[in-house]
Amino acid sequence: MKKFPIKEIYEACESIIVSLIIITLVIVFAFRAVSVDGDSMLPNLHDTERLITTNLFYTPQKGDIVVLDKNNALGKPLIKRVIATEGDTIRIESKTGNVYVNNELLIEDYIYEKIEPANINDLEMTINDGYVFVMGDNRNNSQDSRVESIGQVNTKSILGQAVLRIYPFSEIGVLK
Repeated sequence: MKKFPIKEIYEACESIIVSLIIITLVIVFAFRAVSVDGDSMLPNLHDTERLITTNLFYTPQKGDIVVLDKNNALGKPLIKRVIATEGDTIRIESKTGNVYVNNELLIEDYIYEKIEPANINDLEMTINDGYVFVMGDNRNNSQDSRVESIGQVNTKSILGQAVLRIYPFSEIGVLK
């Protein structure tokens, strides 16, 4: 008569449980799925698209698409692009819609359209330590750092960098 392999079953269960715990920790602490809500990131991100973000060893850099927590004037997570980081000086000209960081004109081939003069006053500020200045790619339809109620964003309010589009399936790919 064959012995029941209790030790082997126990070891297999232990391996499965440890693997599930590790996978759960990686998903919870390293990656997060978020939905795009609204049109402020057109033409690059569309309403209802699903993205994967990561905050693992993440430090915000200019040009990154980030997800901000819901502790803002709109009371919901926001998806925006980092335009300037701590110590940078940002200047936006209302006449032209041009955006300058440290007196260099940003070449923004990712935006939907330039800021219309009616939508902005001239703005110039230096970004505080531990903060970033964010804007939507659809500049004329975005609540972002240009609005006093949002303003400069504390880097602790950044949930992570949006790195991958996972839905719709026809648009799956790495974000730029």
